[in-house]
Amino acid sequence: MENTVEKLRIDGTRLWNTLMEMAEIGGTPAGGCNRQALTDEDKQGRDLFVRWCQEIGCEIRVDRMGNVFARRAGSEDLPPVITGSHLDTQPTGGKFDGVYGVLAGLEVLRTLDQHQIQTKAPVEVVVWTNEEGARFSPAMIGSGVWAGEFSLDYGHGRADKEGKTIGGELARIGYLGDEPAEPKPITAAFEAHIEQGPILEKQEQVIGVVTGVQGIRWYDVTFHGTPCHAGPTPMEDRRDPVQALSLLCQKLYGEVKAFSEDARMTCGDLRAEPGSRNTVPEKVVLALDLRHPQPEGLEHLHQSLHRLVKEVEEATGTTVEVRDEWHSPPVAFNEDCIAAVDKAVKSLGYSHRKMVSGAGHDSVYVSRVAPVSMIFVPCAGGLSHNEAESAEAEHLEAGCNVLLQAMLDRAGIA
Repeated sequence: MENTVEKLRIDGTRLWNTLMEMAEIGGTPAGGCNRQALTDEDKQGRDLFVRWCQEIGCEIRVDRMGNVFARRAGSEDLPPVITGSHLDTQPTGGKFDGVYGVLAGLEVLRTLDQHQIQTKAPVEVVVWTNEEGARFSPAMIGSGVWAGEFSLDYGHGRADKEGKTIGGELARIGYLGDEPAEPKPITAAFEAHIEQGPILEKQEQVIGVVTGVQGIRWYDVTFHGTPCHAGPTPMEDRRDPVQALSLLCQKLYGEVKAFSEDARMTCGDLRAEPGSRNTVPEKVVLALDLRHPQPEGLEHLHQSLHRLVKEVEEATGTTVEVRDEWHSPPVAFNEDCIAAVDKAVKSLGYSHRKMVSGAGHDSVYVSRVAPVSMIFVPCAGGLSHNEAESAEAEHLEAGCNVLLQAMLDRAGIA
């Protein structure tokens, strides 16, 4: 049986076809996906996943955050080995971000079912709610509530721009489950994902053995000025929040670039009020994202932001308010899980490298309560959160084979 398991491979064509079928839900004219969390499209994607899992005899559970768990029973009463990711996308997302991790897990279950392989520990695939944070902030909130980072009331109360809440939308689409959103003992957890960056492709590596995730801080930065007429008011007499925004961005971009090649800064959302073409705004709100793989590096960026804000206030006469929206510290994954992935990669003969994830993933919160590692595969041009996101079928198949072998390593064979 051991030799049989070592030679076991997933069905790459079946995996690809499953990905393409899921991509039709929320498919966009530009070839991407718009399947935002807890929309009707998200419900359709969840329903399809549940049906696929039930077809191979899996037990389905849904918790109070709408996280979906599909379990294939083991021969012994052991904590499960889990895998999974998310089905929600960005407004202009691609076919693979998140969904690959879910459907790679499904393909593992299908492969075990097809070959009648019985594991000692149960194996589960999880669909986490609202990983993207595109419709409801912050990101990864389904796994965050489950892992104890956020309260259930906080999770249910998060609202989108129209005031609709996670709790309300879970009830509306029929995924407000009865099971407590809290962890149970877990043997190991793995997450397969496209890299969302260019490193593997540039280095012509098939697999990234992920050792951790860089830290992330989100801020809402509000620049308060004085609204006035665009024509009569001289430039030197203005308290212009857009000028303050521009100056802070210039200073902070320079700081980030000079500090470290590992540092990241993104200004992903801007809003000016009252939003009139011929009026200096009363205020501008910036959604700011800072990242670094080391705790001290992330803290340096945090302190730099507050220092530069004071400089901008003095230079422009505006008032700048910084509100902490979310802080996800750097994460180091479990050595045994990393070793299981590394062992699988080497036995399969794929080129690979160890690396730190630049993006946040549900594995960040899962790692707080269970042993975790991740598996990366290349994506074209490192492009993600984009309708043009693309990945090669052979790379997706390779990553899924690594996932299969790593899960079997931790679950054991009956």
